[in-house]
Amino acid sequence: MKAGFGVLFALVFGSAAGISHAEELRVSSPGVLELSPWEQAPVSIPCNGAVLISLGEDLRFFRGIEMELIAPPEWLSSQDGLAVSAYADLNPPPDAAAVSDINGRRFLYEPLPGKLRTTYQIPFYEGHGMRSTPYVLVPSTHVPPASFPILFRLIPLVKEISGELAKMNFQVFVRPVLGEDGAVRIKFRYPEQLPGRPFTLLIDDIVIEPAAEFLLKEGEHRLHVLSDDYRDENRLFLVERARTLDLEIELQDPAPLLFFEAPELAHIFLDGRELVGNRGPVPVEPGVHEVHFQVSDYGITRNLRILRGKTYRIVVAMDVDVSESE
Repeated sequence: MKAGFGVLFALVFGSAAGISHAEELRVSSPGVLELSPWEQAPVSIPCNGAVLISLGEDLRFFRGIEMELIAPPEWLSSQDGLAVSAYADLNPPPDAAAVSDINGRRFLYEPLPGKLRTTYQIPFYEGHGMRSTPYVLVPSTHVPPASFPILFRLIPLVKEISGELAKMNFQVFVRPVLGEDGAVRIKFRYPEQLPGRPFTLLIDDIVIEPAAEFLLKEGEHRLHVLSDDYRDENRLFLVERARTLDLEIELQDPAPLLFFEAPELAHIFLDGRELVGNRGPVPVEPGVHEVHFQVSDYGITRNLRILRGKTYRIVVAMDVDVSESE
């Protein structure tokens, strides 16, 4: 496999380190790929072909792109050599249907190894955390989204292309490299009688300004709403990587609510007024309230201290059981 070509590969690799400068290029009808979250068909290019790679509109969850080059089986036994190069900041972008003379900043130049699959990952940002491995090559420089589209091309390392190499076609796939973030869209619903009152929103105990959408690390998060005009809200939610969660928060009137459970024949009085056919929810003002239950000749009275934003469940058995909850 690639007999007698190892020295040439080593020399090319060594001279390519750190390349990142502008060059004049002539490009003939490159294939076109656009980055997408969904799997897409590859572009087939010859041994001296090129692919123009552009970005879609929504890059929120992407930290780079992955280019996979699949060689034909004949490449494993070929004595010819190819290099892979890639260019950013193209001026002007090449015409996909014609021969174009352009300028571009070369950020990648490597010999194509003698294997069927070769993968390159191009980071968008500094501090990307990507690392080269025996299976993936990451260039020494990042390519920000503003530098796209980029041009990915194959370059024969000999002046005369053999008939065998001229017949080969290589498949190029482009996929996103996902970051660790997902998103949450929060929609607030207001009580009809209390529209648009102010509140404080906390996510993971950090105060944030309400917005249409938030980017968060994948995993579990806690939402907390504090307000003088609505009940406090606490919610746990799970953010998935590269997905958007729609979360609806129904803000509630902070008036305390009372729920009653008593025998069917019981009469219930609240502050001296009988609740006929109404066992809850009964809104009341915060403060001390008197509750009286009358079942035949048996009656019981309790004074309750009611707090703002709380819900009370009052159960009558042989006695009065009062429980408090959010």
